[in-house]
Amino acid sequence: MDFKLTPEQEMIRDMVREFTENYIKPVAPLYDEEKRFPYENLKRMADLGLMGMNIPVEYGGSEVGVIAYSLAITEIAKGCASHAVTTSVTNMVAEVIYEFGEEEIKRKHVKKLCSGEYPAGSFALTEPHTGSDAANIRTSAVRKGDYYILNGSKTLITSGDASGVTVTWAVTDRNAKKGKGISAFVVEKGTPGFIIGKAEEKMGHRASSTNELIFDNCAIPANCLLGKEGEGFKIAMVELDGGRIGIGSLAVGVGFAAIDFATEYVKEREAFGKPLSSFEAIQWMIADSYTELEAAQLLVLRAAYLKENKQPFTKEASMAKLFATETARNVAIRAVQMLGGYGYTKDYPVERYLRDVIGTTLYEGTSEVQRIVISREILKG
Repeated sequence: MDFKLTPEQEMIRDMVREFTENYIKPVAPLYDEEKRFPYENLKRMADLGLMGMNIPVEYGGSEVGVIAYSLAITEIAKGCASHAVTTSVTNMVAEVIYEFGEEEIKRKHVKKLCSGEYPAGSFALTEPHTGSDAANIRTSAVRKGDYYILNGSKTLITSGDASGVTVTWAVTDRNAKKGKGISAFVVEKGTPGFIIGKAEEKMGHRASSTNELIFDNCAIPANCLLGKEGEGFKIAMVELDGGRIGIGSLAVGVGFAAIDFATEYVKEREAFGKPLSSFEAIQWMIADSYTELEAAQLLVLRAAYLKENKQPFTKEASMAKLFATETARNVAIRAVQMLGGYGYTKDYPVERYLRDVIGTTLYEGTSEVQRIVISREILKG
Protein backbone atom coordinates (compact mmCIF):
# COMPACT_ATOMS: atom_id res chain seq x y z
CA MET A 1 0.00 0.00 0.00
CA ASP A 2 1.34 3.42 -0.97
CA PHE A 3 1.09 5.96 1.85
CA LYS A 4 2.74 8.77 -0.12
CA LEU A 5 0.86 12.06 -0.31
CA THR A 6 0.22 13.69 -3.66
CA PRO A 7 2.19 16.86 -4.49
CA GLU A 8 -1.02 18.90 -4.01
CA GLN A 9 -1.65 17.38 -0.58
CA GLU A 10 1.92 18.09 0.49
CA MET A 11 1.63 21.65 -0.80
CA ILE A 12 -1.59 22.24 1.18
CA ARG A 13 -0.10 20.72 4.34
CA ASP A 14 3.02 22.89 4.04
CA MET A 15 1.00 26.04 3.29
CA VAL A 16 -1.18 25.53 6.36
CA ARG A 17 1.87 24.70 8.49
CA GLU A 18 3.49 27.99 7.48
CA PHE A 19 0.28 29.93 8.07
CA THR A 20 -0.07 28.37 11.52
CA GLU A 21 3.50 29.31 12.46
CA ASN A 22 3.06 32.91 11.28
CA TYR A 23 -0.50 33.75 12.29
CA ILE A 24 -1.96 31.22 14.73
CA LYS A 25 0.79 30.15 17.11
CA PRO A 26 1.80 33.70 18.08
CA VAL A 27 -1.72 34.66 19.20
CA ALA A 28 -2.96 31.33 20.61
CA PRO A 29 -1.97 31.92 24.28
CA LEU A 30 -3.51 35.42 24.34
CA TYR A 31 -6.71 34.34 22.60
CA ASP A 32 -7.04 31.44 25.05
CA GLU A 33 -6.53 33.78 28.02
CA GLU A 34 -8.96 36.42 26.75
CA LYS A 35 -11.45 33.94 25.22
CA ARG A 36 -11.18 35.93 22.00
CA PHE A 37 -12.84 34.51 18.88
CA PRO A 38 -10.29 34.60 15.99
CA TYR A 39 -12.32 36.54 13.42
CA GLU A 40 -9.28 37.94 11.58
CA ASN A 41 -7.48 34.63 11.20
CA LEU A 42 -10.63 32.81 10.14
CA LYS A 43 -11.10 35.29 7.30
CA ARG A 44 -7.48 34.78 6.25
CA MET A 45 -8.04 31.04 6.33
CA ALA A 46 -11.18 31.40 4.20
CA ASP A 47 -9.13 33.37 1.68
CA LEU A 48 -6.75 30.40 1.53
CA GLY A 49 -9.65 28.07 0.71
CA LEU A 50 -9.76 26.33 4.09
CA MET A 51 -13.47 26.81 4.83
CA GLY A 52 -14.87 24.78 1.97
CA MET A 53 -12.26 22.14 1.31
CA ASN A 54 -14.76 19.56 0.03
CA ILE A 55 -17.07 22.00 -1.74
CA PRO A 56 -17.03 22.37 -5.57
CA VAL A 57 -15.37 25.49 -6.94
CA GLU A 58 -18.63 26.73 -8.47
CA TYR A 59 -20.03 27.08 -4.94
CA GLY A 60 -16.95 28.87 -3.64
CA GLY A 61 -15.04 25.86 -2.33
CA SER A 62 -11.51 24.67 -3.03
CA GLU A 63 -12.52 21.00 -3.61
CA VAL A 64 -9.14 19.57 -2.56
CA GLY A 65 -10.43 16.41 -0.90
CA VAL A 66 -10.85 14.88 2.54
CA ILE A 67 -7.21 13.81 2.96
CA ALA A 68 -5.99 17.37 2.37
CA TYR A 69 -8.69 18.59 4.76
CA SER A 70 -7.49 16.19 7.47
CA LEU A 71 -3.88 17.30 7.02
CA ALA A 72 -4.92 20.95 7.21
CA ILE A 73 -6.92 20.52 10.42
CA THR A 74 -3.97 18.72 12.03
CA GLU A 75 -1.58 21.54 11.15
CA ILE A 76 -4.00 24.22 12.40
CA ALA A 77 -4.47 22.32 15.66
CA LYS A 78 -0.72 22.28 16.27
CA GLY A 79 -1.08 26.01 16.75
CA CYS A 80 -4.50 26.34 18.32
CA ALA A 81 -7.33 23.85 18.87
CA SER A 82 -9.92 26.63 18.88
CA HIS A 83 -9.01 27.72 15.36
CA ALA A 84 -9.12 24.09 14.29
CA VAL A 85 -12.51 23.20 15.75
CA THR A 86 -14.10 26.31 14.24
CA THR A 87 -12.63 25.39 10.85
CA SER A 88 -13.78 21.78 11.17
CA VAL A 89 -17.38 22.65 12.07
CA THR A 90 -17.63 25.36 9.39
CA ASN A 91 -16.51 22.86 6.74
CA MET A 92 -19.07 20.37 8.05
CA VAL A 93 -21.89 22.93 7.87
CA ALA A 94 -20.93 23.92 4.32
CA GLU A 95 -20.97 20.25 3.33
CA VAL A 96 -24.36 19.42 4.81
CA ILE A 97 -26.00 22.45 3.16
CA TYR A 98 -24.33 21.64 -0.17
CA GLU A 99 -25.30 17.96 -0.03
CA PHE A 100 -28.91 18.30 1.11
CA GLY A 101 -30.04 21.89 0.50
CA GLU A 102 -32.24 23.18 -2.30
CA GLU A 103 -30.34 25.05 -5.00
CA GLU A 104 -31.48 28.48 -3.79
CA ILE A 105 -30.32 27.72 -0.23
CA LYS A 106 -26.97 26.36 -1.44
CA ARG A 107 -26.37 29.45 -3.57
CA LYS A 108 -27.29 31.72 -0.69
CA HIS A 109 -25.22 30.23 2.11
CA VAL A 110 -22.42 27.92 0.94
CA LYS A 111 -20.41 30.60 -0.84
CA LYS A 112 -20.65 32.86 2.21
CA LEU A 113 -19.28 30.09 4.41
CA CYS A 114 -16.43 29.35 2.02
CA SER A 115 -15.49 33.00 1.46
CA GLY A 116 -15.50 33.98 5.12
CA GLU A 117 -18.41 36.40 4.69
CA TYR A 118 -19.90 34.23 7.41
CA PRO A 119 -17.20 34.02 10.10
CA ALA A 120 -18.31 30.46 10.87
CA GLY A 121 -21.15 27.97 10.64
CA SER A 122 -22.77 26.07 13.50
CA PHE A 123 -24.19 22.56 13.79
CA ALA A 124 -27.04 22.59 16.33
CA LEU A 125 -28.02 19.06 17.31
CA THR A 126 -27.39 18.71 21.07
CA GLU A 127 -30.16 19.67 23.50
CA PRO A 128 -30.05 20.32 27.26
CA HIS A 129 -31.75 17.05 28.23
CA THR A 130 -30.04 14.82 25.66
CA GLY A 131 -26.50 14.72 24.34
CA SER A 132 -25.54 11.40 22.80
CA ASP A 133 -29.20 10.33 22.39
CA ALA A 134 -29.78 12.57 19.38
CA ALA A 135 -32.94 10.68 18.37
CA ASN A 136 -34.61 11.98 21.53
CA ILE A 137 -34.56 15.71 20.72
CA ARG A 138 -37.59 17.83 21.62
CA THR A 139 -37.21 20.98 19.54
CA SER A 140 -40.25 21.11 17.24
CA ALA A 141 -40.91 22.40 13.73
CA VAL A 142 -44.53 22.86 12.64
CA ARG A 143 -45.40 23.57 8.99
CA LYS A 144 -47.66 26.60 8.51
CA GLY A 145 -48.14 27.50 4.88
CA ASP A 146 -44.81 28.45 3.35
CA TYR A 147 -42.99 28.45 6.70
CA TYR A 148 -41.86 26.17 9.51
CA ILE A 149 -42.25 27.46 13.06
CA LEU A 150 -39.40 26.32 15.32
CA ASN A 151 -39.62 26.11 19.11
CA GLY A 152 -37.04 24.67 21.50
CA SER A 153 -33.42 25.05 22.52
CA LYS A 154 -29.97 23.68 21.77
CA THR A 155 -26.91 23.63 23.98
CA LEU A 156 -23.11 23.38 23.68
CA ILE A 157 -23.18 24.65 20.10
CA THR A 158 -19.77 25.49 18.64
CA SER A 159 -19.60 29.01 17.14
CA GLY A 160 -23.22 29.59 18.18
CA ASP A 161 -22.86 33.36 18.53
CA ALA A 162 -20.37 33.84 15.68
CA SER A 163 -21.92 31.79 12.89
CA GLY A 164 -23.70 33.38 9.99
CA VAL A 165 -25.84 30.31 9.46
CA THR A 166 -26.89 27.39 11.64
CA VAL A 167 -28.03 23.92 10.65
CA THR A 168 -30.46 22.67 13.29
CA TRP A 169 -32.66 19.65 13.91
CA ALA A 170 -36.28 19.52 15.04
CA VAL A 171 -39.16 17.07 15.33
CA THR A 172 -41.68 17.42 12.51
CA ASP A 173 -43.71 14.27 13.24
CA ARG A 174 -44.21 13.39 16.90
CA ASN A 175 -46.16 10.25 16.00
CA ALA A 176 -43.28 8.69 14.08
CA LYS A 177 -40.97 6.10 15.60
CA LYS A 178 -38.01 7.44 17.55
CA GLY A 179 -35.58 9.12 15.19
CA LYS A 180 -37.93 8.87 12.19
CA GLY A 181 -39.81 12.13 12.65
CA ILE A 182 -36.79 14.45 12.81
CA SER A 183 -35.94 16.96 10.09
CA ALA A 184 -32.98 19.27 9.44
CA PHE A 185 -33.19 23.01 8.70
CA VAL A 186 -31.02 25.97 7.80
CA VAL A 187 -31.50 29.05 9.99
CA GLU A 188 -29.86 32.35 9.12
CA LYS A 189 -28.46 34.58 11.87
CA GLY A 190 -30.79 37.46 12.66
CA THR A 191 -33.99 35.54 11.92
CA PRO A 192 -36.72 36.77 14.32
CA GLY A 193 -37.20 34.29 17.14
CA PHE A 194 -33.68 32.87 16.78
CA ILE A 195 -32.00 33.85 20.04
CA ILE A 196 -28.35 33.44 21.02
CA GLY A 197 -28.31 32.26 24.64
CA LYS A 198 -25.57 32.08 27.25
CA ALA A 199 -21.95 31.48 26.38
CA GLU A 200 -20.46 28.45 28.12
CA GLU A 201 -17.41 28.73 30.37
CA LYS A 202 -15.17 25.90 29.21
CA MET A 203 -12.00 24.22 30.41
CA GLY A 204 -10.41 24.38 26.96
CA HIS A 205 -11.09 25.62 23.42
CA ARG A 206 -11.54 29.01 25.07
CA ALA A 207 -11.04 30.94 21.82
CA SER A 208 -13.94 28.99 20.31
CA SER A 209 -17.37 30.24 21.34
CA THR A 210 -19.91 27.70 22.61
CA ASN A 211 -23.50 28.79 23.14
CA GLU A 212 -27.05 27.92 23.97
CA LEU A 213 -29.43 28.60 21.07
CA ILE A 214 -33.15 29.27 21.55
CA PHE A 215 -35.97 29.09 18.99
CA ASP A 216 -39.01 31.07 20.11
CA ASN A 217 -41.72 30.87 17.42
CA CYS A 218 -38.91 31.21 14.89
CA ALA A 219 -40.42 31.26 11.39
CA ILE A 220 -38.19 30.06 8.54
CA PRO A 221 -39.11 29.59 4.87
CA ALA A 222 -40.10 26.05 3.93
CA ASN A 223 -37.24 25.80 1.43
CA CYS A 224 -34.82 25.89 4.40
CA LEU A 225 -35.61 22.21 4.93
CA LEU A 226 -32.62 19.98 4.18
CA GLY A 227 -33.53 16.83 2.29
CA LYS A 228 -37.07 15.69 3.02
CA GLU A 229 -39.16 15.71 6.18
CA GLY A 230 -38.17 12.83 8.43
CA GLU A 231 -34.65 12.48 6.97
CA GLY A 232 -32.97 14.67 9.56
CA PHE A 233 -31.62 11.95 11.83
CA LYS A 234 -30.03 10.12 8.90
CA ILE A 235 -28.49 13.39 7.69
CA ALA A 236 -27.06 14.07 11.15
CA MET A 237 -25.47 10.64 11.40
CA VAL A 238 -23.90 10.95 7.94
CA GLU A 239 -22.41 14.34 8.77
CA LEU A 240 -21.18 13.23 12.20
CA ASP A 241 -19.19 10.47 10.52
CA GLY A 242 -17.34 13.13 8.55
CA GLY A 243 -17.08 15.35 11.61
CA ARG A 244 -15.24 12.58 13.44
CA ILE A 245 -12.50 12.72 10.83
CA GLY A 246 -12.12 16.42 11.59
CA ILE A 247 -11.97 15.95 15.35
CA GLY A 248 -9.58 13.01 15.04
CA SER A 249 -7.33 15.18 12.87
CA LEU A 250 -7.54 17.96 15.43
CA ALA A 251 -6.56 15.66 18.29
CA VAL A 252 -3.53 14.37 16.38
CA GLY A 253 -2.36 17.96 15.87
CA VAL A 254 -2.67 18.86 19.55
CA GLY A 255 -0.91 15.63 20.53
CA PHE A 256 2.03 16.37 18.26
CA ALA A 257 2.23 19.96 19.53
CA ALA A 258 2.40 18.71 23.13
CA ILE A 259 5.09 16.07 22.61
CA ASP A 260 7.10 18.29 20.23
CA PHE A 261 7.32 20.98 22.91
CA ALA A 262 8.06 18.54 25.72
CA THR A 263 10.79 16.83 23.69
CA GLU A 264 12.59 20.10 23.04
CA TYR A 265 12.22 21.00 26.71
CA VAL A 266 13.83 17.82 28.04
CA LYS A 267 16.79 18.24 25.67
CA GLU A 268 17.63 21.53 27.41
CA ARG A 269 16.56 20.88 30.99
CA GLU A 270 18.99 19.14 33.36
CA ALA A 271 18.51 16.99 36.47
CA PHE A 272 21.23 15.30 38.52
CA GLY A 273 23.83 16.80 36.21
CA LYS A 274 22.40 15.30 33.02
CA PRO A 275 19.85 16.37 30.39
CA LEU A 276 16.37 15.01 31.14
CA SER A 277 16.42 13.45 27.68
CA SER A 278 19.18 11.07 28.81
CA PHE A 279 16.89 9.29 31.27
CA GLU A 280 15.29 6.09 30.01
CA ALA A 281 11.88 6.92 31.51
CA ILE A 282 11.74 10.13 29.44
CA GLN A 283 12.98 8.37 26.31
CA TRP A 284 10.21 5.80 26.59
CA MET A 285 7.59 8.56 26.95
CA ILE A 286 8.91 10.12 23.75
CA ALA A 287 9.04 6.81 21.87
CA ASP A 288 5.54 5.74 22.93
CA SER A 289 4.02 9.16 22.19
CA TYR A 290 5.35 9.50 18.65
CA THR A 291 4.59 5.87 17.80
CA GLU A 292 1.00 6.14 19.03
CA LEU A 293 0.39 9.48 17.31
CA GLU A 294 1.74 8.18 13.99
CA ALA A 295 -0.61 5.20 14.29
CA ALA A 296 -3.52 7.51 15.15
CA GLN A 297 -2.88 9.68 12.11
CA LEU A 298 -2.83 6.64 9.84
CA LEU A 299 -6.25 5.62 11.17
CA VAL A 300 -7.58 9.12 10.56
CA LEU A 301 -6.14 9.30 7.05
CA ARG A 302 -7.62 5.88 6.21
CA ALA A 303 -11.08 7.12 7.17
CA ALA A 304 -10.43 10.28 5.14
CA TYR A 305 -9.36 8.16 2.14
CA LEU A 306 -12.53 6.09 2.31
CA LYS A 307 -14.75 9.17 2.50
CA GLU A 308 -12.87 10.85 -0.33
CA ASN A 309 -13.38 7.78 -2.50
CA LYS A 310 -17.06 7.51 -1.58
CA GLN A 311 -16.72 4.20 0.24
CA PRO A 312 -18.41 3.32 3.57
CA PHE A 313 -16.41 4.82 6.43
CA THR A 314 -18.66 4.88 9.52
CA LYS A 315 -16.68 2.25 11.46
CA GLU A 316 -13.32 3.62 10.35
CA ALA A 317 -14.24 7.21 11.30
CA SER A 318 -15.31 6.13 14.79
CA MET A 319 -12.19 3.98 15.22
CA ALA A 320 -10.01 6.90 14.14
CA LYS A 321 -11.80 9.39 16.36
CA LEU A 322 -11.70 7.09 19.39
CA PHE A 323 -8.04 6.14 19.07
CA ALA A 324 -6.77 9.58 18.03
CA THR A 325 -8.50 11.53 20.79
CA GLU A 326 -7.64 9.13 23.60
CA THR A 327 -4.07 8.80 22.35
CA ALA A 328 -3.62 12.57 22.13
CA ARG A 329 -5.03 12.98 25.63
CA ASN A 330 -2.55 10.45 27.01
CA VAL A 331 0.31 12.11 25.13
CA ALA A 332 -0.63 15.53 26.54
CA ILE A 333 -0.61 14.08 30.06
CA ARG A 334 2.88 12.68 29.40
CA ALA A 335 4.01 16.08 28.13
CA VAL A 336 2.88 17.73 31.37
CA GLN A 337 4.72 15.03 33.30
CA MET A 338 7.90 15.57 31.29
CA LEU A 339 7.91 19.25 32.29
CA GLY A 340 7.23 18.39 35.92
CA GLY A 341 5.86 21.28 37.97
CA TYR A 342 6.37 23.71 35.09
CA GLY A 343 3.98 21.65 33.01
CA TYR A 344 1.25 22.62 35.46
CA THR A 345 1.81 26.36 34.99
CA LYS A 346 0.64 28.76 32.29
CA ASP A 347 4.25 29.69 31.59
CA TYR A 348 4.37 26.78 29.16
CA PRO A 349 1.76 25.69 26.58
CA VAL A 350 1.42 22.03 27.56
CA GLU A 351 -1.28 22.80 30.14
CA ARG A 352 -3.32 24.43 27.36
CA TYR A 353 -2.78 21.44 25.09
CA LEU A 354 -4.09 19.14 27.81
CA ARG A 355 -7.15 21.31 28.45
CA ASP A 356 -7.89 21.50 24.75
CA VAL A 357 -7.39 17.84 23.93
CA ILE A 358 -9.84 16.64 26.59
CA GLY A 359 -12.63 18.26 24.60
CA THR A 360 -11.86 16.13 21.56
CA THR A 361 -12.93 12.99 23.46
CA LEU A 362 -16.40 14.58 23.76
CA TYR A 363 -17.05 16.33 20.40
CA GLU A 364 -19.02 14.48 17.69
CA GLY A 365 -19.88 11.70 20.15
CA THR A 366 -17.97 10.69 23.27
CA SER A 367 -15.47 7.85 23.33
CA GLU A 368 -18.21 5.65 24.77
CA VAL A 369 -20.48 6.44 21.82
CA GLN A 370 -17.67 5.62 19.40
CA ARG A 371 -17.32 2.19 20.99
CA ILE A 372 -21.06 1.63 20.53
CA VAL A 373 -20.82 2.60 16.86
CA ILE A 374 -17.75 0.43 16.24
CA SER A 375 -19.18 -2.66 17.91
CA ARG A 376 -22.53 -2.21 16.16
CA GLU A 377 -20.83 -2.02 12.75
CA ILE A 378 -18.74 -5.12 13.49
CA LEU A 379 -21.63 -7.18 14.88
CA LYS A 380 -23.92 -6.48 11.96
CA GLY A 381 -21.16 -7.68 9.61
